[in-house]
Amino acid sequence: MWTVFAVVAFAMLFVATVSAGSVIPTPISDDPYTDGGSGHQHKTQLEPDSYAHGQTIVALTQSGRWYGGGGASNLVFSTSQNGGRTWTTGGLPGTTVNEGGPWPRISDPSIAYDPQDDVWLALGLGIDSGGNGHILLVNRSTNGGLSWSNPVTAGVASGFWDKTWITCDTWPQSPHYGNCYIEFDDFSGGNEMSMVTSTDGGLTWSPVRTPGCSSGLGGQPVVQPNGNVIVPYSNNGGAESSFRSTNGGDSWSGCTPISGVSESGVPFIRTFSLPSAEVAGDGKVYVAWQDCRFRTGCSSNDIVYSTSMDGLTWSQVTRIPIDPVSSTVDHFLPGIAVDKNTSGSGTHLAVTYYYFPNNNCTLQTCELTVGFTSSLDGGTSWTPGFKIGGPMKVPWIANTNQGYMVGDYISTSFTGDGKAHPVFSLAKPPDSGPNGSCYPNNSGCHQRMTSATFDITLPPPTPAVQTRREPVARGLNRHPEAPLGFPTAN
Repeated sequence: MWTVFAVVAFAMLFVATVSAGSVIPTPISDDPYTDGGSGHQHKTQLEPDSYAHGQTIVALTQSGRWYGGGGASNLVFSTSQNGGRTWTTGGLPGTTVNEGGPWPRISDPSIAYDPQDDVWLALGLGIDSGGNGHILLVNRSTNGGLSWSNPVTAGVASGFWDKTWITCDTWPQSPHYGNCYIEFDDFSGGNEMSMVTSTDGGLTWSPVRTPGCSSGLGGQPVVQPNGNVIVPYSNNGGAESSFRSTNGGDSWSGCTPISGVSESGVPFIRTFSLPSAEVAGDGKVYVAWQDCRFRTGCSSNDIVYSTSMDGLTWSQVTRIPIDPVSSTVDHFLPGIAVDKNTSGSGTHLAVTYYYFPNNNCTLQTCELTVGFTSSLDGGTSWTPGFKIGGPMKVPWIANTNQGYMVGDYISTSFTGDGKAHPVFSLAKPPDSGPNGSCYPNNSGCHQRMTSATFDITLPPPTPAVQTRREPVARGLNRHPEAPLGFPTAN
């Protein structure tokens, strides 16, 4: 285990001159694994999830990505108990062969906190020697995310599972307070959406239950204050839908369309219109994804969202006005956060995302950049998007057989003091230089997990931009049921 300290002195200069109350993006972990072998990409970290409770933030990421077969050498946690000022980090024990476990690799990190049992739960998908997502592994921490037990098995696949996600019921008024829920899709069963539930702090888990919805992947369960669980997911790229449970996970139903998806292909990057979802203090669910419907000819993607109070009726899709629709900026991979201590017209939102300033670029000229925007009024207006990381060249990051990868998702979380903390993958040039490539020659990759802190209540650098529900541009929009051809997502 090792500790990474934030650069506090320079951070204060950054606050004053660059953005509204931001701390300079700071590395919070590094890849410690050197297992080697063809396809292993040492010093790469990607696909973070994070969760915050009080002033504690726990992030989880793939570390040491493999090119073939998917997954990583292990999952690495990063924990801050002081609102992101200092971090403790290390690998989860008992998972892969690198940490005394049986599994060759692991993927799909997700993190949750159960306040009833005061336990943090770190979920990963164990990958067998054939490259199949085979087992749900849940490591538990009872000391605020500083150390972890060997994993509990929450489910074992007979075939191939994919895209796991975990959440817990953190609402004391809920009749199911303390329940925790894991979502995954059964790839070998036609991407059937599936759930398991724990009522004892992640020690034991229910049998697999399914809602019988259309196939999909990338579900993100969120829990409302009344205990209802809403699970937005992607219909394999053609649309966003949801299902729910109103009885603490005993059964799942209410399969409901949210919206069709129109998506512009992002050059060179492995990315997909998976939803990012969170819930406000009044129970309103926010679901964000990348979509090109507001661009003439589907020329590039914006970040859009829809909301619901019950998971059955969803609002009109709204575009977050980060850049003009006439711009060349391509926005993708949103990680939305909602401050659960806010509600109604005063709901606080924050979105971290990646973007290309100009998507008409080559492998060597594309500038992969990290952006941030926020709203203090439930999405009625937004601050102009601004850069918080990069630019970086695409070949500096890990490569996969589906494109270069910073993650199939990223994350943003609010701490109890109302500050937003994005967690994202950021790369520097490999040892071979700024024109070099991280893979296949593995020439000294430097892709690390990074975080920052934003006080979104401070005045933004320029006036907020009003949200507009613009008419849908006609052109190359995909039919809602058209597949994207995204066969696996480990």
